[in-house]
Amino acid sequence: MALCLCIACAQAQPQDTQPAQWQRIELGDAGARYPFAIYSNRRWGESAGRVTSAVLVFHGMGRNGAGYFATAEKLLHASGSNADETLLIAPNYFATIDALTKALDGLPLWRGSRWNSGQDAENWPRPLSAFQPIDDMLVVLLDSRRFPKLTRIVLAGHSGGGQLVHRYAVLNAMDGKVRAAEKSLSYIVANPSTYLYLTGERPRAGGFAPYDTRACPSYNEYRYGLDKLPRYADALRREELFLRYAGRDVTYLLGAADNDPNHEQLDKSCGAQAGGSQRLERGRNYIRYERYLAKTEVTLNRRAYEVIDTGHSQARMFGSQCGARLLFGLAEEKNAGGAACRVPPL
Repeated sequence: MALCLCIACAQAQPQDTQPAQWQRIELGDAGARYPFAIYSNRRWGESAGRVTSAVLVFHGMGRNGAGYFATAEKLLHASGSNADETLLIAPNYFATIDALTKALDGLPLWRGSRWNSGQDAENWPRPLSAFQPIDDMLVVLLDSRRFPKLTRIVLAGHSGGGQLVHRYAVLNAMDGKVRAAEKSLSYIVANPSTYLYLTGERPRAGGFAPYDTRACPSYNEYRYGLDKLPRYADALRREELFLRYAGRDVTYLLGAADNDPNHEQLDKSCGAQAGGSQRLERGRNYIRYERYLAKTEVTLNRRAYEVIDTGHSQARMFGSQCGARLLFGLAEEKNAGGAACRVPPL
């Protein structure tokens, strides 16, 4: 009889050890190195000859990488996977306001929530996109001398981290390099507040049509559309973005109860409202939008699930039956305590 693991119970248990401390690592090319903060289940520079999977989990608007790492680490242990074979990383972006209460000397800092859209650091002497640390960590993971057995990479983000992972999945140039190295790269986008639309159309009356610019003249500006893209995307051809993104391995995770139009962390700007009134609606609309763009001519490399009876909670989303399977390969029948999932009723 299969062993049933109660993920929800594991998450509720108090920790016996002190919370993990973040590591200060160095990234980037020679002559352009920069420090960055991560939580991880191993030291960044140590031997990783047994690692077959790398899972990177991105925090939300609270910039609480420690909490996300703790959730993911419990899930990893509960999954029964050999922890020596999984590199778990929770990157931590810091905002300029964080420097008032934390010792962050020398670290790149972002103004407000600009990190989750890949904008440049506020305090850095040269342009440094918030997407650059992801690029540079992937470069290290592709080093066959350090990671000779690595075959699988997962980028997962919830809330603000979901926005980061979604936009990175659209705009990055690393995806093809990872696949050319015969490794898989998948993106898990959980409960983001907004999505990046790739045309001027938005949901309307059961379909899609150009939005009324009188209601929101800036509705198609980045972070919501392709006008005024960040410096990181300067070399991209906009007309190719959808075809390229369609082929990338993306899973959308939506909390079936994440439907509060007044949630304190919900983006309520007119550009965000053009996609829907709350997160669940915006997620369903974006899934339908991709199918609308693809029609019958483009194959979408997509999965989408709704986590039943779940609101804006990274622990319940990632610990759900579909979330834990996507992150750590935990079979759903062994995760009786995780929230159940369903395909969105589109």
